[in-house]
Amino acid sequence: MRRRLFFWELAGFLFTGALGVLLHFLYEWSGGNTLAAAFSAVNESTWEHMKLLFFPMFVFSVFQVCIMGRNYPNFLAARAASILTGLVLIPVLFYTYTGVLGRNINWVDIAIFFLADLGAFLLDAWLLRRGKLTAPWQQILGLLILWAVAFCFVWCTFRPVKLALWMDPVTGTFGA
Repeated sequence: MRRRLFFWELAGFLFTGALGVLLHFLYEWSGGNTLAAAFSAVNESTWEHMKLLFFPMFVFSVFQVCIMGRNYPNFLAARAASILTGLVLIPVLFYTYTGVLGRNINWVDIAIFFLADLGAFLLDAWLLRRGKLTAPWQQILGLLILWAVAFCFVWCTFRPVKLALWMDPVTGTFGA
C-alpha cells in the first residue's frame, strides 16, 4: 500500500508540474480564449501563477479519488490541506526572495513552482499515510475548500482584487 501511494504521489507531482508548465502558456496560445483564461495564467501576477499549481492538482485529485479514494478515508481533507500548503508556499517564497534581492529571477520563480508542487505532494503523502483528518466533517470541509478555491481562481481572473498579489508586474494591469 505504501509503495502504491508513493507512485500515485509521484505521478501527481509530475502531472502537476507538466500541466502547470503548459497552462502557463495556454491563454496566449489560445489567442485569449475566455475558457482558457479561467484555468490558465492570463498574466504574470503571483495569483495567476498559483492557478498553475491548483488546477492540475485539482484535476489529478478528481481522477485519483475515483481510483483510490476508498482506500484513504482522509483523502479529501488531506488533499485540501496539501493544496492550500502548496498555494501558500508560492507567494511566501516568491515575496521573500524578491524582497531580499529586490528583483525576481526567472529560474528561481520556476523552482518555486516545483518546490510548492513537491511540498504539496509530500504533505499529502504524509497525511494519507498517517491517517490524519479522517472525520466525516473534515472530508466535507475538504471538498468544500477545494471547490471554493476553484471558484475563487476563476472569479478573480475576471474580477481581480486590486492588490499586489493580483497585479501583473510586467504591465501593471489586473486580470484577463
